[in-house]
Amino acid sequence: MEQEKAVAKKNSTLVKKNKNIALTNTGTVDDSVFFKNIAAIIENRKTRMERLVNAELTLMYWEIGNFINSVILDGGRAGYGKQILATVSPKLVARYGRGFEMSNLYRMMRFADKFNDGEILAALSPKLSWSHIVELLPLKTQEARLYYANDVAERKYGVRELRHQISRKAYERREIANTELSEQSAVPFNVFKDPYLLDVLGLKENYLEADLESAILADLEAFILEFGNGFAFVERQKRMSIDGDDIVLDLLFYNRVLARLVAVELKIGRFKAAYKGQMELYLKWLDAYERQPNEETPIGIILCATANRKTVEMLEMDKAGIAVAEYWTTLPPKALFEEKIRSILAEAQERLERRKKLPSSGLIRPTDYFYEPKDDDEY
Repeated sequence: MEQEKAVAKKNSTLVKKNKNIALTNTGTVDDSVFFKNIAAIIENRKTRMERLVNAELTLMYWEIGNFINSVILDGGRAGYGKQILATVSPKLVARYGRGFEMSNLYRMMRFADKFNDGEILAALSPKLSWSHIVELLPLKTQEARLYYANDVAERKYGVRELRHQISRKAYERREIANTELSEQSAVPFNVFKDPYLLDVLGLKENYLEADLESAILADLEAFILEFGNGFAFVERQKRMSIDGDDIVLDLLFYNRVLARLVAVELKIGRFKAAYKGQMELYLKWLDAYERQPNEETPIGIILCATANRKTVEMLEMDKAGIAVAEYWTTLPPKALFEEKIRSILAEAQERLERRKKLPSSGLIRPTDYFYEPKDDDEY
């Protein structure tokens, strides 16, 4: 009741405000402003109605799927479930339309089976359309489904962008990045991906680091879309003065979700051990001079053409608040791309399992950060 009163009071205030705006100094009605205000009310309510209808439609499909499952599957009648649906579906189609064809009824059953947590369903149903759900159902794991479902909800993706993210293996690439982090990691989980797909930047062969940086800034929206949720651009070529010497960070971002600065360093070759000390210096300077009282400690990510993941693991980069990821400026054909991602993920999971079995010695291997290895050096 109190909430209804608050809404009514707010609406009354808006009406008075809009009424005054629509009147001219002479007391006559400004028809253009009058029209805009009415149109704004209509558009606002249409949006709210669409959300409500969308949520109710999604919940209706879930209820139907859940009912069918309870009668056919829980009752041990799976053997002739297809026959039952074949009888019922034409009747539903005749009365309610093609949305109740057998293929869609099967989707409803899978939907009720895969999204069986009431709290998750209530949170997602107003934000995901049935078309979104249909795209999520074929995914192999519940973790992947929930990752993309939450991504749609947070970033308001349409169905086309959802398909795009699934085809580019966004979930698998986030999992690869997560497996590089240890339990003592100062880098939060579920923030970065590995590799990053920068094919949209249109880089030519033999590009330089400056070309990569310029391409990112020229299409910052695409880069942030690939980079993740909550990122906001802060500065390019961030200059930091230490003992009279200037050091320069390629790109500086702020993540609103994490409430912390994110330093990004771009490298066109293989990852080198010396990069760790370089990024640590950036982060300590940012922590001392740029970090605000309400912010968390800055973290960094080094983007390399080749990540050298074993070296990254040995250097325990994540404990220093640094992530390392590859970037690909060209996308392989679909089959090859999927194969490469599967291979990288399998290798990452193997390293994770090996790391779990190793005793924790507490010793950190000393590293000479001023040594610049040659490109043909092996680790």
